[in-house]
Amino acid sequence: MAIGDYPAEYNPKIHGPYDPARYYGKPDTPFSQVKLKEIGQWISRRNKSPQAIVGAFSRAYWRWSHKYVQPKRVTIAPVLHIITGSMLFFYVLNYGKFKNHRTQKYH
Repeated sequence: MAIGDYPAEYNPKIHGPYDPARYYGKPDTPFSQVKLKEIGQWISRRNKSPQAIVGAFSRAYWRWSHKYVQPKRVTIAPVLHIITGSMLFFYVLNYGKFKNHRTQKYH
């Protein structure tokens, strides 16, 4: 599979129009229904290749986009998501600087 191609599991005769937010592979037990003793088996069944990980992030982005960015009446939610995500990202980047000043008294 090359970049920009449809997934190998996608069949237009069966699935209809292509949806980038949908997983076309063999369905598995949702994580919310996995019992504690089955978590190891469930994780071992996942495809951990870089291409599969990029595909999972792509599907997550398209689901988010379809829900928050592309509706007819968009709210402020996608802007707040991006602001909050960037705040968390930069906090994690600068955490080393923040932790050094935790016990300092400035008075």
